[in-house]
Amino acid sequence: MGGSGNLKRITVDTTFGRRASCARVRRSNFSEKQFMAIDWSRLGFQYVNTRCHIRYTWRDGEWGDEVMEESPYLPMHIAATSLHYGQAAFEGLKAFACEDGAVRLFRAEDHGRRFATTARRVLMPEVPTELFVDAIRKVVKANEDYVPPYGTNGALYIRPLLIGSGPRIGVQPAEEFTFLVYVTPVGDYYPSGLSPVSALVVDGHDRAAPQGVGNVKVAGNYAAGMMASRIAAAQGYPINLFLDPREHRYVEEFGTSNFIAITGDGRYVTPAAESILRSVTNDTLMTLAEEDDMPVERRQVAWEELPGFSEIGACGTAVIITPVNRIVRGDEVVEAGPREGVGPVLQRLYDRVRGIQKGEIEDRWGWLTAV
Repeated sequence: MGGSGNLKRITVDTTFGRRASCARVRRSNFSEKQFMAIDWSRLGFQYVNTRCHIRYTWRDGEWGDEVMEESPYLPMHIAATSLHYGQAAFEGLKAFACEDGAVRLFRAEDHGRRFATTARRVLMPEVPTELFVDAIRKVVKANEDYVPPYGTNGALYIRPLLIGSGPRIGVQPAEEFTFLVYVTPVGDYYPSGLSPVSALVVDGHDRAAPQGVGNVKVAGNYAAGMMASRIAAAQGYPINLFLDPREHRYVEEFGTSNFIAITGDGRYVTPAAESILRSVTNDTLMTLAEEDDMPVERRQVAWEELPGFSEIGACGTAVIITPVNRIVRGDEVVEAGPREGVGPVLQRLYDRVRGIQKGEIEDRWGWLTAV
């Protein structure tokens, strides 16, 4: 894997079937060889087709054998419950080329446990954590040429997906489910990298209901937030901020990321509410903050508190941390942190996570899984 320079040629050929460690390999209708040149220095955050994805089907109470599928298309019944009734869950995590040349997953088991929690909430069969991690390792190994080389700031983004694929007309869980994992190489989510952005509170829009499914990673949560994100983007704001759906007084989440803040006296603060998705990245940052003897507070965060924070950020798998130095709600403007760059605490935490992910800092927490 790897090679010198920023440009790398990848060949997908018919020898893949003999290399695969899976039970079956399904051919696509693509040509025998596909060539693609990737300039790792210009890699953005968008889908890039790779060699294959891995797929499993749940029927009669159990998961079947794995299939490595070359085609990026998924045949599905027109009455599938994922299409009509929203039985769809996903995760997002990454694999990294490390300093020692190995490729490793970051916090795969933790994502697997959250995946199972989501499945239970919307009456889908759980994917055992062992199967979840094994599937990811296999598909990353099969697409290892697509892992951005060490030193490029890229990663292989991993998307596990669980959907109701069996037909139903009535509102009931499906009798058949599909679990798949695909991968794609990515760079920074925002082109500016670790640079501050402004956020907009779009009043009149909630991310999730108070006792709904905001605390799990179902697909519908993201569709529900698209309108607010579109409104914010149209006004020049890269991200939006949601307040709580009961009183619209407390901070909940940014459009696709948890809210984190640093107080003037060095406390790490993040909101707690029944409708917030518990971020694996946020958990990582809180663990590291506590190791730095920073008090960590997971609690309600009132809108009126925001002017008192010295640093504010959005955190998630895609970005680790994006500093947010300006938040607008109507005529109110809240500013926090430096006008350019990132504050010292968020910078330190960001650097530590990146160092662990890339094998530059010792993984004392068992967060990395070798592929």
